[in-house]
Amino acid sequence: MSWSRTIAAAALLGAAILAGCGFQLRGQASLPFSSLYVPGSSPLAVELKRNIVASTHTRLVDRDRDAQAILGFTHEVREKVILSFNTSGLVREFQLRYRVGFRVHDPKGRDYVSASEIQLTRDISFNDAQVLAKESEEQLLYRDMQADMVQQIIRRLAAAKPPADQ
Repeated sequence: MSWSRTIAAAALLGAAILAGCGFQLRGQASLPFSSLYVPGSSPLAVELKRNIVASTHTRLVDRDRDAQAILGFTHEVREKVILSFNTSGLVREFQLRYRVGFRVHDPKGRDYVSASEIQLTRDISFNDAQVLAKESEEQLLYRDMQADMVQQIIRRLAAAKPPADQ
């Protein structure tokens, strides 16, 4: 009986601490447009579409002419750069880079978000004896970076300002 009271007290204390520090769940992002066209079927575009549907009130449309805003990707680049070598001259550490360029505009070409680029990096150690494990780790890091990229793009979309009438 005392264990259940201890657990309940710990849960209550944890909830009070989280509430006291200002923590709150992410909730829904408020985008400044009611409909959005996201072209493409790359893994990034698919995950972005899924997150927009799940976390905003913005409706995705299938044609750019039906959209209030159009998100266009200018580039998506994954790079692997050597960071350091060991004393034998073999690679010891890599840096993974993920860069995405995009622009959000209305059908008349006025910008909600002008051409922008987001770059994410992760460092990964390397060991010749664990090549398969390190390749799997690299793929997991790229997937994690893609999820981070989607969240950063959504935050940029939420901060966008409607274009001024010209």
